[in-house]
Amino acid sequence: MPTTLLHAGRLLTPTAEITDAGILIRDGVIEELGLREGMRLPAGAEEISASGKTAVPGFVDVHIHGAGGRDVMEGTADALQSVTKTVARHGTTSMVATTVTASPEDTMRSVEGIAHYISQQHETDDTRAEVLGIHFEGPFLSPARRGVHPAEWLKLPSSEMLEKLMQAAAGNAQILTIAPELLGAMPCIDAARNAGMVVAMGHTDATYEQARAAIAHGVHHAVHVYNAMRPFSHRDSGVIGAVLTSPEVSAELIADGVHVEEIAMKVLLQAKGPEHMILISDGISATGMPDGKYMLGKLEVTVAGGVCRNSEGKLAGSTLTLDRALRNIVGLGVPLADAVRMLTLNPASLLGIEFKKGALRVGADADILLLDEGLQLTNVWVRGVALN
Repeated sequence: MPTTLLHAGRLLTPTAEITDAGILIRDGVIEELGLREGMRLPAGAEEISASGKTAVPGFVDVHIHGAGGRDVMEGTADALQSVTKTVARHGTTSMVATTVTASPEDTMRSVEGIAHYISQQHETDDTRAEVLGIHFEGPFLSPARRGVHPAEWLKLPSSEMLEKLMQAAAGNAQILTIAPELLGAMPCIDAARNAGMVVAMGHTDATYEQARAAIAHGVHHAVHVYNAMRPFSHRDSGVIGAVLTSPEVSAELIADGVHVEEIAMKVLLQAKGPEHMILISDGISATGMPDGKYMLGKLEVTVAGGVCRNSEGKLAGSTLTLDRALRNIVGLGVPLADAVRMLTLNPASLLGIEFKKGALRVGADADILLLDEGLQLTNVWVRGVALN
């Protein structure tokens, strides 16, 4: 792997901005960064000039089901390679493979397959997003707020079922989405937290009080806020009220302009602030593909105009890519550095890997993107390897 000095017009770490910046990449890691004029080009190193571009960390997607015509629930190396190659072209250099509710047998087979892929993913080429772990979206979801998750496979939370999921994940269980109002939720939340997992509220009909009780048990994340949640009203603020007013809770947002309308996005952004927002894709197999019929787990969905719906007309994930999410959020008036933070440092911090991913800093993986003045992606490096 060649040593590379990237010379960018601007660099967003994203907590600091450096103009006329240099980033020295060696063996897939950031070895040095700062003002270009203060850096020496090592012998044999290649310098890449990008004076008109902005360098930012690679995006970290903590909620994604598929891309490139393939679904992570397939659990095969071929499927996961297609997903990770597709999203890398759009700036996602790290992701958490997200399941959908399915039969216990299908779920275990998928999770075991994803875990096997994670253990082997760096043995071939590195021009793909890295799978950081597994996000269990289901089966502990509210039947009243299930979205397109199949009702017949939803289950009440149990520590025993969670233990089976974690065993299948072989150390790769990262996030558990749960409806905290369900019977058995609190012991399950405690068990997941004790195992080191991030526990999130989602697909939930929880009241404000039920949501706050879950937060007291260590639920510090909220999945695709507004979507598949008890609606907010001025006399029943519900789980959304708890998310908006609890600074310890980070909030996911699908910023495609379809799942959440503009004013609701602005309310969430203003209530949470840039340090507590995480932009996600919730992307399905149709991401990066033309309109047509696609699979979300075992569920067939139809994509028309880039919008995914099931046979009942319910939204079924998205075809959003995170480079487009960045442009959409900046289009709402959010400063670029804050928008970048929502796609990089914040999701990495949620997972506890902010010194390795989601930031441009010495010792971090060289996951680097270059953006032009229109915030279009021009270059991607994944652990120091440039995508063609």
